[in-house]
Amino acid sequence: MSRILRALIARPTQDEHTLRHRGFCIHNPLIAKLPASQYDKVILVAPTLSIIIIGAGPGGICTGIQLQKAGITDFTILEAAPGIGGTWWHNRYPGAECDVPSHLYSFSFEPKRDWTRPYARQPEILGYMQHCVDKYDLMPHIELNTRVDSARWQQENRHWSLTLSNGNTRQPKFLISGVGMFCDPSWPDVPGIDTFEGTSFHTGDWKDGHDLRGEHVAVIGTAASAVQMLPEIVDDVASLTVYQRTPQWVTPKEDAPYSDEQLKHFEEDPDALNHSRAHIRSGLETFITFSDQEILRKAQAAGLRNLEIVEDPSTRRKLTPDWDFGCRRPLSSNTFYPVFNQEHVTLVTDAVETIAPDGVKAGGQVNRADTIIYATGFATTRYLSVIDVYGEDGQSIHDAWVDGAVAYLGITTTGFPNLFMLYGPNTNNGSILEMIEHQVGYIVDHITRCLGQGIEVLSLKRERMQDYNQSLQQDLDNVHVWQGACGGYYRGNGGYIVTQWPHTMDEYSRRLIDDVDSFNELYSH
Repeated sequence: MSRILRALIARPTQDEHTLRHRGFCIHNPLIAKLPASQYDKVILVAPTLSIIIIGAGPGGICTGIQLQKAGITDFTILEAAPGIGGTWWHNRYPGAECDVPSHLYSFSFEPKRDWTRPYARQPEILGYMQHCVDKYDLMPHIELNTRVDSARWQQENRHWSLTLSNGNTRQPKFLISGVGMFCDPSWPDVPGIDTFEGTSFHTGDWKDGHDLRGEHVAVIGTAASAVQMLPEIVDDVASLTVYQRTPQWVTPKEDAPYSDEQLKHFEEDPDALNHSRAHIRSGLETFITFSDQEILRKAQAAGLRNLEIVEDPSTRRKLTPDWDFGCRRPLSSNTFYPVFNQEHVTLVTDAVETIAPDGVKAGGQVNRADTIIYATGFATTRYLSVIDVYGEDGQSIHDAWVDGAVAYLGITTTGFPNLFMLYGPNTNNGSILEMIEHQVGYIVDHITRCLGQGIEVLSLKRERMQDYNQSLQQDLDNVHVWQGACGGYYRGNGGYIVTQWPHTMDEYSRRLIDDVDSFNELYSH
């Protein structure tokens, strides 16, 4: 009796121990039917497999590297932008920087020892991502300027069918989304945006080469990108009018550039960077659950001390939040508040009524502007639904997620077989690079298992996702600071939180490791 079974290697195997060791024997039903005397007749051959990864940001880069390390090379990374880096390619506004300390913002398998400062700026982070692409020879796998317009699961043929912006199509066996949270710029819902006769752009798509010197500039929004960008442009412009809807908590931070001696220490002492990473991570693990009231109280007090630098009492009051620290994304800057001490800077807290041809109207008054910069963030709750995706029985992901994005472990969702997500629903917290590494390990393990056991289709069990998310939402309800009206940033259309992970990174990793029997599986014909 002889069978040919799909697996990882193309050579005969000898005994049950070898089969079990490689994960083939007890799970593959074709092998399981064979008597032990026939194991030497089993020939393990490599199946036809293709993988498409959407996005050449940190998630796509990490996935490509780990697939190669697993011996899987039949993958393509499709990137809509002209360059790699994802959010770090798009967010190139002046002052763009990471809000996680630099030493923790590199992959554990490719640590960067020479960050120039504790909170790295965008050019340095983008350079690190390019370094990873170059070192691990990923460019042959990356197609730039290639947007995925739609993805449809082909039930009969057991693969995905993708339609690309260039008119081409692809039929991968597995689809991995690396689009994440920060890919779809959010624009204010005000009339007249298209009537403005000057220059306008979003911080998420900075207009390269545009000179702000001597201009009257309006900035709409005072959240993360504005906090980082305003100090960088304030000295160049003739006037700066900042439109604020909601004030933010902005705490100070230690961000003096590393000295030559410090950089030499990190380069020469192999334990120095590891110690720094461990120290930063330990602090984050304590902080990110938002359950330690003393930490939250101290952070809010630090924010109030930071505000004291604003000289005008009225402006200081306008910049002071009336909600508890932690209800929105925590921000930090030593240079944001001093912006409002300059005579040519005006803070407007009246609602923006309309965009006029020559400026911005708020509080019944039009303030002249040569350039309008929209620092209004991203549609953070959409995730993969920024693409038209259709799963089993033609179900649209827009319909499946009509009340808000939902997934199991933030990685996979019921009704969409062989689909994995990176930085998906309810995985926003801590260092995103660490989160991505955990997720990539889970995905690569499952793809490797499919190869080894001849599995063609992985489809998440509906009850597994339902049970997981019911428990997850209960845990999210227990994070007090996220329950206020200010927490709308985190919520989908159904009113529940779809962005945040309420536990530690250690807990997330444990759940991935402990995950078993979550999928319905279809084997090769």
